[in-house]
Amino acid sequence: MQKTNHSDVVLSVKNVKKQIGGKPIIKNVTFDVYGGEIFGFLGPNGAGKTTTIRMLVDLIKPTSGEITICGEDIQRHPEAALRSVGCIVENPEAYSYMTGWDNLEHFARMQRGIDEARIREVVAIVGLETRIHDKVKTFSLGMRQRLGIAQALLGRPKLLILDEPTNGLDPKGIKELREFVRMLADQGMSLFISSHLLSEIQLMCDRVAIISRGEVLAVGTVDDLLRGTDNYVVWQFEQPDAGKRLLAGERDVRIVPGNEHRIDESVLAGMKDAQITTMNQDRVAALVAKAVRAGIGVVSVQSIAPTLEQLFLRMTEGESIG
Repeated sequence: MQKTNHSDVVLSVKNVKKQIGGKPIIKNVTFDVYGGEIFGFLGPNGAGKTTTIRMLVDLIKPTSGEITICGEDIQRHPEAALRSVGCIVENPEAYSYMTGWDNLEHFARMQRGIDEARIREVVAIVGLETRIHDKVKTFSLGMRQRLGIAQALLGRPKLLILDEPTNGLDPKGIKELREFVRMLADQGMSLFISSHLLSEIQLMCDRVAIISRGEVLAVGTVDDLLRGTDNYVVWQFEQPDAGKRLLAGERDVRIVPGNEHRIDESVLAGMKDAQITTMNQDRVAALVAKAVRAGIGVVSVQSIAPTLEQLFLRMTEGESIG
């Protein structure tokens, strides 16, 4: 992961609230985004992610609280603050009847100091050199996403905000986006990425904020947030009943009922009569040896690390993330 400069706060959100029609939508949200880091804003649809982003880029005003970008208050000095920001909220906008190049020229005219050399530069950054003179209506969704990012990069932002950037992308497109985002961070840019796809955020981001029902429940590195979450150890025995009795007899081993674990069913596919446990990883080798001494054949033992999804479901008591 990219080493971030914690003395360089690019985006600061402090005690931000938003009420609509007297109803609290965003409740006291606080977090910082540092220079050169990929920050994930994670939560289910309807959690308040897009509302927060709209406040970050001055599309709507917070009811209270403070948002600063590169030290500039977004409410007092919006022009100065937004000079440091590139943003795609929801779907990237482009004129489909125009070429990719013509779209970028159009958006460049809206900003100061964007010349043809800069357009060529952002086209190279997003890898669209061979297709940039084709009409946008011929672009795949992934290419449209890249064109949108190129547009957001025209003004040399220090902070790039992407709202649900993986929506509609196939696995190859998601992997390419992940690599592209990491490249930008390695070059010193800060990225703020909202998503409900927890597995992708876990792979992509240096730090995350988990938001649910308008409240930030936790902020930290993925590793730090997962440290207090139990690992699963999944056992398969040649004699399943005997293996289960062996595990049940160990005081420091807990057998997890099938309706309680948060392991993706695809991981367990084909693992007949598997016993799912939580336990100290250091005990696995000794338990395997004990099973062998007892004449109980061990077919497989698999340690499954905790995921953000597991943590999220625990924090939100099972709230849907779809």
